[in-house]
Amino acid sequence: MKYTQLGRTGLKVSRLVLGTMNFGPQTDEADSHTIMDAALDAGINFFDTANVYGWGENKGRTESIIGNWFEKGGERRDKVVLATKVYGNMAADGQAWPNHDKLSALNIRRAVDASLKRLKTDYIDLYQFHHVDRNTPFEEIWQAIDVLVQQGKILYVGSSNFPGYKIAQANEIAARRGGTIGLVSEQCLYNLSERRAEMEVIPAAQEYGSGVIPWSPLHGGLLGGVIKKEAEGGRRASGRSADALTNSSVRAQLQAYEDLLDKHGLAPGEVALAWLLTRPGVTGPIVGPRTAEQLEGALRAVELELSEELLAGLDEIFPGPGPSPEAFAW
Repeated sequence: MKYTQLGRTGLKVSRLVLGTMNFGPQTDEADSHTIMDAALDAGINFFDTANVYGWGENKGRTESIIGNWFEKGGERRDKVVLATKVYGNMAADGQAWPNHDKLSALNIRRAVDASLKRLKTDYIDLYQFHHVDRNTPFEEIWQAIDVLVQQGKILYVGSSNFPGYKIAQANEIAARRGGTIGLVSEQCLYNLSERRAEMEVIPAAQEYGSGVIPWSPLHGGLLGGVIKKEAEGGRRASGRSADALTNSSVRAQLQAYEDLLDKHGLAPGEVALAWLLTRPGVTGPIVGPRTAEQLEGALRAVELELSEELLAGLDEIFPGPGPSPEAFAW
């Protein structure tokens, strides 16, 4: 495994991030523990979760699965850089009582304590804001965070799904307050097919020394060889991915992608991950395996070297927006 610093911090994290969103809803606890053991054995030390994972009436279930894994001992907690998130409505019926969601100081305090209890740990390495809260000023948010850092409950803070201007605003207010570290990471939607983050989000993150943690690196499975799998009678795309495949231009683009990689003898999913590892500012993509076999495929991406010819071919199929602000200024 290869490692890098998380943004401007001294924290060293693996170039692949283990995403746990499937733990509970699609992968049972025993298999989830097997995957986490395999990830740790492979050198992955960066685990990402969120308080709402488990979904519906099982919100918080994923954090509990991770907590039960930590409880097995074997230095599991000490070896893991643990990231979780706050913002979501934690009510099972979706009807949150006032102040039981988003980023008020009151909810942040409640949510941290609840996550710590489920995770069976006394601190969270990276506490992430899952979404922008348009009604809570950053002065209030940072005051709440400062208290939690002083209490030793969290060490670093990151954002998720923030636009560039909010990354800037959050960090500028943190700097004015003094003594507040500000955002050290941004977790955003970013992959070969979805490159809009290159316009503002990634430049802002780089400017402020925030590591970029892409989620959905395979774009819901579309970049994992979905057309070939479909033709071979394998697992079919579902939901938004299935809807996307009904678009003839999207399908033609994915066919060109799979044809290019077939020419080079490479696996689409591994290339999609390896491409992200070449991108400026990227700490590491989040991989969310449902099985140990899927984790093995993701691990191969870390060692994969992409040629300049292949990178140019990928840019031709999936052109990015170009440098900012030129991409939208002229």
